[in-house]
Amino acid sequence: MKITKTMGIQEVVEKYPETVPVFFSHGLGCLGCAAARFETIEQGANAHGSDVDKLIEDLNNAVSQ
Repeated sequence: MKITKTMGIQEVVEKYPETVPVFFSHGLGCLGCAAARFETIEQGANAHGSDVDKLIEDLNNAVSQ
């Protein structure tokens, strides 16, 4: 399954725990906070000033290894 920017942060972390360091490296360190439960990857990236396209690329690379 390809990770997309419309997927929920919590959904991705639960399915692919290996993505946690990628989220941290992009400044999204609050994976357990309330917002992570309902925010999409795009919303989280925008809230933290992260490049969503680079984040998606890195997340997909992490799950394909």
